[in-house]
Amino acid sequence: MRHTFPKAEHLCLQRDIEALFSPGRYSHSAFPLRIVVRPMPYDGSGTRVKVLLSVSKRKLRHAVDRNRVKRQIREGYRLQKNDFIALLPADVALHIAFIWLSDKPENSTFIHKRLLLLLQRTADRFANSSTPPTS
Repeated sequence: MRHTFPKAEHLCLQRDIEALFSPGRYSHSAFPLRIVVRPMPYDGSGTRVKVLLSVSKRKLRHAVDRNRVKRQIREGYRLQKNDFIALLPADVALHIAFIWLSDKPENSTFIHKRLLLLLQRTADRFANSSTPPTS
C-alpha cells in the first residue's frame, strides 16, 4: 500500500472551497485542529477525498512555523489516508479542510494523534449515517 498525497487529492478550485465553507457542511475540533467536511456523492471516477490545509498568518506569524505545521498535517494525513478511506461508504466522496487553531507550533506526534481522532470521528459519522450525501 502506497502512502502518497498527489496533487489530484488537493482541494484547489475556488468554487469547491467556497462550497466547503457554505451551509451543508460538518465540522468539529480536536485542539489544535478543526476539520470541516462536505459530503458529496461519489460516482466511481476521480478521487474520493480532496483536502485543503489552512494555517493562518494571524495564528503563526513566521512562515517557517506555518510551513512546518502544514508539512506535519500533510504527513499525518498521508499516513492515515488509506485506513480512513476504507472506512467510508462506497457512495460517499468528501471535501475536507484542516484548519490550524493554535497560536504555537506543536509536536508531530501530538498533531498526528489529533488528526487520527478527527478522521475517526468523521469516518464514524459517515459510516453510521443513513442519509445520502448532497452535492
